[in-house]
Amino acid sequence: MEDMDDMEVGGSMSQQNSGASRREFLKGAAAASAATLLTPSLLQGKAYADGSDVIRVGLIGCGGRGSGAANNCVSSSEGVKITAMADLFRDRLDSSRNNLKGLGDRFDVPEERCFVGFDAYQQLLESDVDMVILATPPGFRPIHFEAAVAAGKHVFMEKPVATDGPGIRKVLAAAKVAKRKGLAVVAGTQRRHQKGYIETMQQIHDGAIGELVGAQVYWNQGGLWVTRQTPQMSDMEWQVRNWLYFAWASGDHIVEQHIHNIDVMNWAFGGPPEKANAMGGRQVRTGPEYGHIFDHFAVEYVYPGGVRTLSECRQIDGCWNRVSEKIIGTKGVANPSGRITGEKNWSAPGGGRNAYVQEHADLIASIRANEPLNEGERVAMSTLTAIMGRMSAYTGKEVTLEFALNSQNSLHPEKWEFGDLAMPAVAIPGRTALV
Repeated sequence: MEDMDDMEVGGSMSQQNSGASRREFLKGAAAASAATLLTPSLLQGKAYADGSDVIRVGLIGCGGRGSGAANNCVSSSEGVKITAMADLFRDRLDSSRNNLKGLGDRFDVPEERCFVGFDAYQQLLESDVDMVILATPPGFRPIHFEAAVAAGKHVFMEKPVATDGPGIRKVLAAAKVAKRKGLAVVAGTQRRHQKGYIETMQQIHDGAIGELVGAQVYWNQGGLWVTRQTPQMSDMEWQVRNWLYFAWASGDHIVEQHIHNIDVMNWAFGGPPEKANAMGGRQVRTGPEYGHIFDHFAVEYVYPGGVRTLSECRQIDGCWNRVSEKIIGTKGVANPSGRITGEKNWSAPGGGRNAYVQEHADLIASIRANEPLNEGERVAMSTLTAIMGRMSAYTGKEVTLEFALNSQNSLHPEKWEFGDLAMPAVAIPGRTALV
């Protein structure tokens, strides 16, 4: 998360100059997205590889989300088969492999196509696969995406796609290469493939709520799972298994989870904000098992034209919860999942496929139609928007999009190997340097 590629990030959203021309541009973009969703005939496609219609898929990252994505992928379209698997840990691969055997003849992964270790992704890419699912912790995404594109593979990658500025730049460069090679790239920002969201966003871009003047996006919920370190675990193993709580691996929950809502906000405004002013902290999850991340954030994003929006996310038990988006215009308010209230009330028609399945169906359809989708830029931009908010909250400073993109601060370990790995200090706003 769940967007940028050549820095084509949309134009100004000022009320003075954001009129019909901008609306037409956004309308065209929404129509292109909707066309893929609403043309199931593409799913029939043409023979894909080696004279057959089978698309062979490799799974890189065999946790719960990876296993879920593999199920979603093969159930989305005919002629799709999981044929290789890779993970850092043998136990995770074995567990996922056993579960996926329930797919029957859509799953064909013998032992010789099971790969384990830090180089497992490279071994998988050398196998006879047409497409890969990238579902490791997000900190690995830039190097895995870069390698997949270099190997000429179509890609489904989970959001977010990086955890820092250097990672974003790597993803952007790889997305450009993918375009040149004609490779399909779809990201796990599934709201972009959900019928109600697509149709509502079309209404917004057609001017149904007037000029956009604000937005509110939320992912406030309780705590998530935690893995405690055992004496047998090295620091690196523990941090990867407990990846949610380390910014190098997850980006913090504003990046890892809240990117879904942030992506919807960017979708509505046609591109990312210019800057962020944020606050946040670590109020409840203070033990070492929670690494060094925050448990709450609040961000004011400023879009072109001075439009200000509110972003909130929290992972604390016992509090009120809210996961939603609201887009505010001069003529009404939109719930992007399917409802508009204001001068003209509107609700999206029901129906549509499960979005977790639809995103794979759209990807496969684009491959078979030889009209490859490429969401690399878009998901990189939404990921960067979330990173910008985290940087501002950690430091207490205003952070611009340009600064976040060009930051040289790499969060990643110096060596990709098991062993000692110091836990970063908890950020202290006003003291932690902005770099």
